[in-house]
Order: sequence, then structure tokens, then C-alpha cells
Amino acid sequence: MGILSVFGGGGVSFNAATDIPSLAGKVILVTGGNSGLGKEAILALAKYGSPALIWLAARSAERARAAIDDITKAAPGVVIKALDLDLSSFDSIKAAARRVLAESDRLDILMLNAGIMATPAGLTKEGYEIQFGTNHVGHALLTKLLLPLLQKTLPVNPDVRIIVISSVGHQLCPTGGILFDTLKTTQEQVNSLTRYGQSKLANLLFAAELARRYPQIKSVSVHPGPVNTNLAKPFVESNRVLGGLIKVVASAAFNTPANGAKGQIWAATAPSEAVINGEYYTPVGKLNGGTALSKDAGLAAKLWEWTEKELEGQTV
Repeated sequence: MGILSVFGGGGVSFNAATDIPSLAGKVILVTGGNSGLGKEAILALAKYGSPALIWLAARSAERARAAIDDITKAAPGVVIKALDLDLSSFDSIKAAARRVLAESDRLDILMLNAGIMATPAGLTKEGYEIQFGTNHVGHALLTKLLLPLLQKTLPVNPDVRIIVISSVGHQLCPTGGILFDTLKTTQEQVNSLTRYGQSKLANLLFAAELARRYPQIKSVSVHPGPVNTNLAKPFVESNRVLGGLIKVVASAAFNTPANGAKGQIWAATAPSEAVINGEYYTPVGKLNGGTALSKDAGLAAKLWEWTEKELEGQTV
């Protein structure tokens, strides 16, 4: 993985304060909104776009409320609702979707931002490898359940968008991309970063396949660049030497969450003609071809079909 692919370069100039258009009347949902990139994205969208409602989805109700308190100090006129959401639990995802469908008559922007990275081997409540199950399967179920609301919004806003936060880390995926046969195991024989890469490749492929199957909705994936957040905390804590080095580099060279969130904010709010459906972007707004695996339409279709089969019968 070349250094330029990690740190990015080029792209478009983007200033949230001047470039976010009015979002009046719009409803936005951001997963993982209580900290890091998600919180910064909500802050910018609320402060400069003034949408009608933002759903801040998070696992911790206490942290969600604290984040809302912080954000509303800067954007007091925007309604922000905490949404309990644990992406490793189908029951939690369905409960969250039911609440959104009951309390919102539209959904203009769905930002699939939450994620975990390089965690110890484990399983979600439904038995999927923990990173793949959280980063991909959980978001796929949430999207599936909210698609009717996204489609319902099209007559009043033809520019509905789904923003999927992927990563250049998709390059760390295993040979062949996705180990379908063992996704319902802990995959302990696979390095934790490789499992992370697999989940991030799935995010990228999911956005591309969403665009192919639902072309009326604009779906793109975004790599935020190297950002100093707590995402890598499990890896840092379990790898003392390399983790310590990562902490030093992160504090010295990585973007702040406010700067790191610019890519996903741009993707959510830039003029429609500037954002190409199904594509993958690096910071900020830079079209990126990705890898051969990330552009493999056959693999994207296989992932979609596998996911649909796993989510059969999951309704609100």
C-alpha cells in the first residue's frame, strides 16, 4: 500500500462553513454519531446546513446525549434525536428502524459512518465475524429497512443520498476479497487487520451495488484519510510496540476528526453533478479507482446476494 494511497492528495477545496448548502426541511441519519467523524459530520451539517432533523445513532444513549448537548450549543436551532443502535444486533437495528419510520416521513441523507477496527476475534449476536457483521451486515440491514423511506423521499427531493464510510484499508483484505465460507465464524486464523480490510471492501462493494440496483438514489463510498480517532484503540491496546508507534504517528501526522469528516460531508452535500453514483472517493472529493477487487462487479453482486439471503425475513 503506497503512502499516497493512505494520506491522499489532490481533491477539491471544501470549506463546510461556506460550501454546505441549505438543508432546510431535510432529514439526516448518521450512524456512530456520538464521537469522531460522525459527531463532526453532524456538527457541520447542523451548524451550516440547518436541516429539519438529524438522527444521531449510537450504541450508548449516555454518549449520544452528551454529543447532542455539545452540538446543539453550536447549532441551537436544529432538532437532533438520539437513536439507540447496536449494529451487532439485528433486534437493535430493527428497533431503530421502526422508530425512524414511525417518527420521520422522509429521509434525505443516510450516512453509514459507524465502524470498528482490528478488534479481537469475536462474533455478533447473530454469529457473524464481529468486524464484518458490524461494519457491513449491520449497515446492510439498516439500509434495507430504511430503503422504503429513502424511496418515499424522492418525489420531494430527487437527490437522496447514501454515504458509506469505507477505507483505504480495504486493500488489506484477504486474497480473493471476502472469505464467504467462514463469515459465520470468528475467523481467528485471519489477522485482525485483514478481517478489517475484508469489512471495508464489503462497504465499498455495497455502495457500488446499491447504485446499480437503486440508481435513483445516489450511493457512494468514502475513505476519510488517516484520522486521529479512537477507531484503532483495540489494535493499539493489543499490540504494545506497533500500537505505541501508531499513537505517536497519529498525534503528529493524522488529520483531526473535523478535517477527516470533510470527505463524507462533501459527498453528502456537494452539487449532484459533482458526485458520481456508485463511485469511491478519497479526501476530499477525489475520484479513486480503488483496487481490482473493489471494482469487481461480479464480487459485488455475489456479496449482495449473500447478504440478501442472510437478511431474509428481517423486517420491521
